[in-house]
Amino acid sequence: MLDTADMYVLLKVASMRGKEDWAQGPLAAEIGVSPSTVNRALKRGAEAKLYDPVRRRINMQFLEEALVCGMRYFMVPKRSGEVRGIPTAWAAPPLNAEIAWSDVLPPVWPDPMGETRGLSVEPLHPSATKVAMRDPVFYSVLALVDALRLGGTRERDIAKKELHRILKVTEEEQ
Repeated sequence: MLDTADMYVLLKVASMRGKEDWAQGPLAAEIGVSPSTVNRALKRGAEAKLYDPVRRRINMQFLEEALVCGMRYFMVPKRSGEVRGIPTAWAAPPLNAEIAWSDVLPPVWPDPMGETRGLSVEPLHPSATKVAMRDPVFYSVLALVDALRLGGTRERDIAKKELHRILKVTEEEQ
């Protein structure tokens, strides 16, 4: 069974489209996890048919299906009270340009360096806040996944379309 750290690693690999020359050690350092975490995630991803170890690529169609259909049920985020943090879900790019949120506090990943007050949402991995600030594509992917985990029908539908656009699921990858 995949856990949130596994999905975090698989999402990073998925967000590196066109960069097939990556190695596990540097990838681990880049996203703030141990090399053994990356290795375990790739093995579990292969068992779940989300990762092809021979081609060293994510099966984008299967990953997208797992995200859209399962994240909200199997990787439910922990929420808590008001904190300072980094916007996620519909409060972060790219959804913040399409969805106007009301006076309710936005969802945020807790981070003392964050500039937004909102309601705390636990990210897929504790290092997500630091990594996301250095990697805008990965940040968008993580925020869209949070929209799938937290959102209502409207937010989930828009997040699904944006995630599909970013990950560019094509016929040849099916």
